[in-house]
Amino acid sequence: MPSHIPHTKQVNLPMKDYIKLHLTDTIIQLFTTNFNIMRNQFKLFTLGTLSLLAASCGNKVTMPEPGTPVFTQFTYTGKDAVYEKNPLTEGEFYNPILQGCYPDPSICKKGTDYYLVCSSFAINPGVPIFHSTDLVNWKQIGHVLDRPSQLKVEDSGISAGIYAPTIRYNSYNDTFYMITTQFSGGMGNMIVKTKDPMKGWSDPIKLNFEGIDPDIFFDDNGKAYVTHNDAPEKPLYEGHRVIKVWEYDLEKDQIIPGTDKVVVNGGVDLSKKPIWIEAPHLYKKDGKYYLMCAEGGTGGWHSEVIFISDNPQGPFKPAPENPILSQRHLPAERPFKVDWAGHADLVEGPDGQYYGVFLAIRPNEENRVNTGRETFILPVDWSGTFPVFKGGLEPIQPKLVMPQGVKNETGKNGYFPNGNFTFTETFTGSSLDYRWVGVRGAREGFISTTAEGLTITPYETNIKAALPTSTLFYRQQHLNFTATTTLKYVPRTEKDLAGITCYQSEKFNYVFGVTKKAEDSYIVLQRTEKGESSTIASEKIEGNTPISLRVKAEGDKYTFSYSVKDDNYQTVGGTVSGDILSTNVAGGFTGAMIGLYATTSNDAEAL
Repeated sequence: MPSHIPHTKQVNLPMKDYIKLHLTDTIIQLFTTNFNIMRNQFKLFTLGTLSLLAASCGNKVTMPEPGTPVFTQFTYTGKDAVYEKNPLTEGEFYNPILQGCYPDPSICKKGTDYYLVCSSFAINPGVPIFHSTDLVNWKQIGHVLDRPSQLKVEDSGISAGIYAPTIRYNSYNDTFYMITTQFSGGMGNMIVKTKDPMKGWSDPIKLNFEGIDPDIFFDDNGKAYVTHNDAPEKPLYEGHRVIKVWEYDLEKDQIIPGTDKVVVNGGVDLSKKPIWIEAPHLYKKDGKYYLMCAEGGTGGWHSEVIFISDNPQGPFKPAPENPILSQRHLPAERPFKVDWAGHADLVEGPDGQYYGVFLAIRPNEENRVNTGRETFILPVDWSGTFPVFKGGLEPIQPKLVMPQGVKNETGKNGYFPNGNFTFTETFTGSSLDYRWVGVRGAREGFISTTAEGLTITPYETNIKAALPTSTLFYRQQHLNFTATTTLKYVPRTEKDLAGITCYQSEKFNYVFGVTKKAEDSYIVLQRTEKGESSTIASEKIEGNTPISLRVKAEGDKYTFSYSVKDDNYQTVGGTVSGDILSTNVAGGFTGAMIGLYATTSNDAEAL
């Protein structure tokens, strides 16, 4: 969760009257772009025909109409040393369970079914949801917020939008709830619900309280409570926050006015000026109520702490030994470091033992965070009064022992992969994998798939706009990876570009694509830092022929290369730094993503 944003200002964002205007403008822009393509189609017909005739002398290649890119394949391969040096043996699985930008995990169960959700910020659709029956093998079943009526992030910065969802099941009405904060569209705190997470969720209900990180708890007497982070009446220092509890009316789906109580002021010990007490979760075990929270911010001082009470509305007392999960006290130079651990949630596992999911990061050799905050899991010992994460105060290891009777099928039969793996997409199926997402705008607004591959209808916005862009994203999931795609594309002018982007935000990214200068096609590499762009290098290339584009990362070192035949890749711009793709440099709360990108407002000029 965010730890240094003035939350109270953000949660009261007014409804932006121009959201509808943005949507209208986008429709007009798409219509205008398509009209211009049609207007120029006859003029370009002769050139296209001659190109096809020339190609027929060798291997015949059919190129799409000018200005319309077609991606015919995408391959992502991750190869991290931690997995090479720690191969799995029988009865083991890898941690993290969700690699890449899947932060702020929350988990619940109904019978033998487990459901897990994560923050999505300005990613569209919002709140990825996963299902498992064993806590090891996870399938993504979709997204909780997958309709315009649920998600209002069209003009959000990448790190705005959806923060810290909590998912819970209420056995009294056989209903699942997902409660979250949406920093966009004037929404604020909101809740959605469903009888079956496999079949979609309701439209959001706006909740009448401020603050962030809401949690909903269902007591065994049928009552419900909402807890959340809020600002204190009189802040004592920067980062001073409180945790509040409200009674919740299940019939009206609203907090009960006047029932709010501050149950934690500042954190475990106010005299030590603890910062950013947040991400509360309320539990009940053996007649006692437990309040678990993150403390210390989501960076290097992140931790998880626990409190106890006889009443869900307090008073709560901290455990004698806190934190129960953290990596902050460990040596900085440790092998295969995992850091920033916190923002956790608890659930009873299939073997009767408790487990905790939480966020943490795996920095590269420069201690930069390009993969973002990821979802980890650890067993929890709750045999005593307080839960304790097993190994949570020691260096977190890359492997865990599976629950008894579970078989590791990660990466098989539709289960989410982890460790080192290869993901391949041909774009010829009737639907895309859920891992493909848009930012701000829904992917359905600009893509289509056919037997030829993925067609992107370019928007007039480019990658630096805090608006929907015509970019299909895949999360970076390894420190070391190679991503390759094949592109068929004929740019019409220097304003046309299609290719790939490595994207941390609208202000920090690389663009590597095909554009035009005069009558020639060029491949160009552009770097954008703090919103300021510069062309690193460009090369003239053969037009009217497919081109393969590749980005390769070895920790902080990234290279961009292309090939027009025989897999003979040529590097453009040499080795460049991945610094702008890290949270450390770019700020915010997301990890880097690789995008298939097209625009009619290109500003990456060929040299």
